[in-house]
Amino acid sequence: MQIEWSKKNTSFGMLFMLCSGICFVAVIGLVRNLDGSLPAAQASFIRYLIGLIIFVPYFFRVSPIQLGKSNFWRYLARSIFHSLGVVFWFYAMSKLPVAEVTAIGYMTPVFVTIGAVIFFKEKISFWRIGAIVLAFLGVLLILRPGFQNLAFGHISQIGATMFFAGSYLMVKELTRTESATAIVAMMTLFVTIALAPIAFLVWVSPSLMEIISLGFVAFFATLGHFFMTKAVASAPLVVVQPVTFLQLVWATLLGILVFGEGLDPFVVIGGGLIIVSITLISYRESIRKVKTQS
Repeated sequence: MQIEWSKKNTSFGMLFMLCSGICFVAVIGLVRNLDGSLPAAQASFIRYLIGLIIFVPYFFRVSPIQLGKSNFWRYLARSIFHSLGVVFWFYAMSKLPVAEVTAIGYMTPVFVTIGAVIFFKEKISFWRIGAIVLAFLGVLLILRPGFQNLAFGHISQIGATMFFAGSYLMVKELTRTESATAIVAMMTLFVTIALAPIAFLVWVSPSLMEIISLGFVAFFATLGHFFMTKAVASAPLVVVQPVTFLQLVWATLLGILVFGEGLDPFVVIGGGLIIVSITLISYRESIRKVKTQS
């Protein structure tokens, strides 16, 4: 059955994705503040373990029978992709500036948008293709490949974007039958289990402040995943994914005001291109909806 996306649903989807982005920037700030004091796998595991505690009431209300065989394997596959993405991302956050990690992360929505067209047959116009290319050029301008050395932190973040793209595509499939709460809860459970053996291999004793920080990471990340899941359930991925480019604005301000990373003019110019692309997509989407309804 083909889903008919209303203008109201599209607006809500973009709003949900905007809220998701703000939550994930809060996560970036908290993880950046840890500054690699814990191994990436361990920090990831503690974050998801605390997140799992948040969902304990939910699991008491849900019967295992409701999971279903097909969804079980989808959740399992997604947990593998997401677990690897989280570990790589935690490592990259300890090695790179906030704005740079965020900029590289914009490869994820590009991969997701392409995947949505290929696997879910979502329509994408030349206007959207042009806008996404414009946003991608903005990211390249920020990274300036060939003008700076490619460190292992960069490679780690690129790997994270690829794994996250696979994870988010699976979310889109799950939203056809599962609620946002169920998807986030099951992701938290499966990722916690997947990360446990890796975390214990590199375990070091965390301080109380590190545990508290990861507790806030769990809260904002869980809320961010909930908003993200609601977004992709409300509107096509090709519409809501470009909204995540606004994270660069918040992340750049965070790096300047909190971590004193300085203002890079290339980040400002590249971010401007990204914002123009989002405005273009939003405008063309509203025009298309008016023509469809007339």
